[in-house]
Amino acid sequence: MTQAPVRPDTPGDNPAEMAGDILALAREQVLERGEPLGYEQVLQVLRLDDDRLTELLQLAHDVRMKWCGPEVEVEGIISLKTGGCPEDCHFCSQSGLFTSPVRSAWIDIPSLVEAAKQTAKTGATEFCIVAAVRGPDKRLMSQVAAGIEAIRDEVDIQIACSLGMLTQEQVDELAAMGVHRYNHNLETARSHFPNVVTTHTWEEREGTLRMVREAGMEVCCGGILGMGESLEQRAEFATELAALDPDEVPLNFLNPRPGTPFGDLDVLPAADALRAVAAFRLGLPRTILRFAGGREITLGDLGAKQGILGGINAVIVGNYLTTLGRPAEADLDLLADLQMPIKALNDSI
Repeated sequence: MTQAPVRPDTPGDNPAEMAGDILALAREQVLERGEPLGYEQVLQVLRLDDDRLTELLQLAHDVRMKWCGPEVEVEGIISLKTGGCPEDCHFCSQSGLFTSPVRSAWIDIPSLVEAAKQTAKTGATEFCIVAAVRGPDKRLMSQVAAGIEAIRDEVDIQIACSLGMLTQEQVDELAAMGVHRYNHNLETARSHFPNVVTTHTWEEREGTLRMVREAGMEVCCGGILGMGESLEQRAEFATELAALDPDEVPLNFLNPRPGTPFGDLDVLPAADALRAVAAFRLGLPRTILRFAGGREITLGDLGAKQGILGGINAVIVGNYLTTLGRPAEADLDLLADLQMPIKALNDSI
């Protein structure tokens, strides 16, 4: 993938002068023609004043409804192996290098199956098995294979995995197991990544994603907003994701965890988070855009509703890996109130 677009200072490129036109442009380009916004255009959206936020969210919702439809995909996640990770992702309490309270633990297969059952009861079509590792070893791959087989025997649900960076052999093994979708977040813009992780590179993550797509699995790739990135880097990230063309983009918002290098960062303001949701929708008009971790403290109940009416078309229900989420019933009730149907399971996906 190429580096971030060059950002020339050209006459008439003053954001204050262009802000009045960007939504009209986006309506014609994205809503009418289905063509995503580029870097400069996404940046203009991220710079919009608060008094344009309602208009922006409505446009993003219209784009989502036209190009994705009204259905909302619901997913549950569970950690097969928690904590003790050797990587130094500065946002993550599962790193074994920090003083955060999360410690290494494994979940057994019966518990994994039960979690899948409970997820399916919510109406979810996707269940994601996650492990806090740089990449899976033979033991973990064996556990995943056994878990998938046990789940398939008892639960009708699509299975996704998030197991870190993969080799080609591991990619092929997961595809043979019938893994529907693989999640591996790029986390942030390429230019900001060295400030977030130093034990591996953005390019290593991207390499895994390309192998996953070539193997026929769906690609799930997003990141975390509010990790000290600039608006320019936020726009860069949206553009980089669009170039990767993922099937799904989970949007997380930093929930500062004690004991991590980012533990003292401020929570992203709600208006900035909602602007980002809409901007990512306008940059990825046909992609599944999923509410993920951190939305509870960043947006609260009202913000969650605004986000779902501002471009979001998928949610993770229940708890996350090491933090509490909203009760699944709260999200399902919200979707019912908004008259947004939950996407049905489709084996042909």
